[in-house]
Amino acid sequence: MIRVAGPGDVNDVLALVRQLAEYEREPDAVAMTAADLQAALFGPTPSAHCLVATPPPDTAAGQATTAAGSWSADEVPPPVVGFAIWHPTFSTWTGQTGMYLVDLFVRAEHRRAGHGRALLAALAAICVESGHRRLEWAVLDWNTPALGFYRSLAARPLDDWTILRLDGDALTDLAAHASPCPGTTPTRRPDPAAPTRRP
Repeated sequence: MIRVAGPGDVNDVLALVRQLAEYEREPDAVAMTAADLQAALFGPTPSAHCLVATPPPDTAAGQATTAAGSWSADEVPPPVVGFAIWHPTFSTWTGQTGMYLVDLFVRAEHRRAGHGRALLAALAAICVESGHRRLEWAVLDWNTPALGFYRSLAARPLDDWTILRLDGDALTDLAAHASPCPGTTPTRRPDPAAPTRRP
């Protein structure tokens, strides 16, 4: 069963994110808190969207009463065994929106049961229904099981592209050289308690 995540799924999804970090050999990399994920998915201006996978009703305790994951008082939500977090993108080549899959993960004991394929199929359906022209994501080079799975769905690697990243001090240092840009509004106010760096 694939459904849109609800606020009650935040802790389960965060636990899966931590399992993903362990799988990707970065067990201490997750700084995100439940409050961060809650704000990202369900705040006034969501920056991401999430689907979750649960076992079929006959193997899960309780059933969803709405697509958003609401539960009646006497029901227990089925366990979340997988998730996919994504956000919209835009292509200057196509002039159309697309979808970037940030993370897809299924618990080890629930793999090879169709959850990953069902999550990707649901994302593809959202793309088609929303007019998104592309569904893109990144995979670690050593993750051969995932690469094989994605290739089986006719996903193709973009071998001519290299992913680049600015973060930490490098991001802060470059930002310090920015000229004022009227009309821009930060999506998140800086933490006044955070240390500041000067050029």
